[in-house]
Amino acid sequence: MTTNTICLWYEHDAQEAATFYAKTFPQSSIGAIHHAPTDYPGGKAGDAITVEFTVVGIPCIGLNGGSQFRHSEAFSFQIATGDQEETDRYWNAIVGNGGQESHCGWCKDKWGISWQITPRVLTDALATGGDVARRAFEAMMPMTKIDVATIEAAVRG
Repeated sequence: MTTNTICLWYEHDAQEAATFYAKTFPQSSIGAIHHAPTDYPGGKAGDAITVEFTVVGIPCIGLNGGSQFRHSEAFSFQIATGDQEETDRYWNAIVGNGGQESHCGWCKDKWGISWQITPRVLTDALATGGDVARRAFEAMMPMTKIDVATIEAAVRG
């Protein structure tokens, strides 16, 4: 039994979001769906109020809590990718499903959750430090989706 879970607030479509995540990312699935026993702010008795799901192995609960609170970039899922094809696949799935691009490998899904789609070549370069990290960082800064070949070229100098 999981004792710690991330709770994500959705207006009314946690199940739709969980379904998208389960279809898009490995080690992702939908668990139990709980329905409200009575009317509540933003919903009616019988509506799905919480949805248990897993995203890349991380247990989450989606709470359909109404429009009172919004997501911010202060929370994001970081997805490590192995190559450009994997980077493109996740980026395009999120942005192509009503999401929006941001900077430096960040994008936001249509529910407002922020995602960092980050090739390992970038995180490895940044962890190396020194001139390698500086070159990789400078190459990344003007990007939206990370271009692996450009980062690899920056690493090589």
